[in-house]
Amino acid sequence: MIIYYNPRCSKCREAKELLEDNKCDFEIRDYLSIPPSKKEIKDLLDKLGVLAYDIIRKKESLFLEKYSDKKYTNTQWIKILSENPILMERPIVVDGEKAVVGRPPVLILDLLNRSKRKK
Repeated sequence: MIIYYNPRCSKCREAKELLEDNKCDFEIRDYLSIPPSKKEIKDLLDKLGVLAYDIIRKKESLFLEKYSDKKYTNTQWIKILSENPILMERPIVVDGEKAVVGRPPVLILDLLNRSKRKK
């Protein structure tokens, strides 16, 4: 299990605590320090079942200043996310071939419950 994590984000800290409370083995990915590659973002999107625009933080100042008034393809958004990971919604928890954006945190519990039912 992997959590895409920003230590300054309260929702990320909540998600980490939730995983710890549920005794999950997980890896923390500080995606701001080590930005995901375009391939990693594409894989994440496939696991989330969404397009890149769906995980853009639309209230982020960088988005509002630079991207909000333009149209981009999914491929272009993936490139933008790889170059500007601050624009990526968080936290994202990946468990095998499935992932969720942990807003609200109950979505992470749903992912954990689906995972437990498979075992």
